[in-house]
Amino acid sequence: MKPEICIVESPQALARAAAHEFANRAATAVQQKGVFSVALAGGHTPKALYSLLADDAELQQKIPWRDSHFFWGDERSVPPDHPDSNFCMAQTALLSRVPVPAANLHRIKGELAPQQAATAYEQNLAEFFHLQPDALPRFDLVLLGLGADGHTASLFPGTRALHEQKRMAVANWVDKLGTGRITLTAPVFNNAVCVIFLVSGSDKARARKAVLEGRYDPERLPAQLIRPRAGELKWILDAAAAR
Repeated sequence: MKPEICIVESPQALARAAAHEFANRAATAVQQKGVFSVALAGGHTPKALYSLLADDAELQQKIPWRDSHFFWGDERSVPPDHPDSNFCMAQTALLSRVPVPAANLHRIKGELAPQQAATAYEQNLAEFFHLQPDALPRFDLVLLGLGADGHTASLFPGTRALHEQKRMAVANWVDKLGTGRITLTAPVFNNAVCVIFLVSGSDKARARKAVLEGRYDPERLPAQLIRPRAGELKWILDAAAAR
């Protein structure tokens, strides 16, 4: 199935389009089954979305916050109050400003050793989604960004996590960063109801073109691994990223 591609004029329009997708999917999921689960992305582009969700009164009223559960696609090996923490960014931009119960925030514990954090996160996922052995969680929505090197979440080119087929979350050492990350794996992302890439800026245009139009080479372009098996794949691009 080919991805749906939506091109908007500006970063602000991108945030607005993503916010409406988020609100509509949250409301629909809660109406259909009583709960909404989302895996958040880090980075500048998602931050604009999170701020808009907190600032827009109409959107705030549409989202069933108390029935929404927030997870993260990846995390840095830092405490939750560290400025590099993906949790900290989402907490500051959005979650501390809306009526989400603390119990609905399922963060990756980046203050732990990466392997320990990955194992703890897998246990959290198994408990929340009531998973049987070898089953995968099914998020209602996954938000992802795209790096200029073709990475997404903490699935970086040439790293071991790209080949993981059984684990839900892994510690992934990234040589070029000189650090370990904790990331959900491609099979988890590909089991979601909907995956949305949010891509903004001319510095992402070359990677975007290679991922969507180039030869399939996920070892070099890990974002190509994201191909939902029984779900939707959408890309929301601003004009600079789409050129």
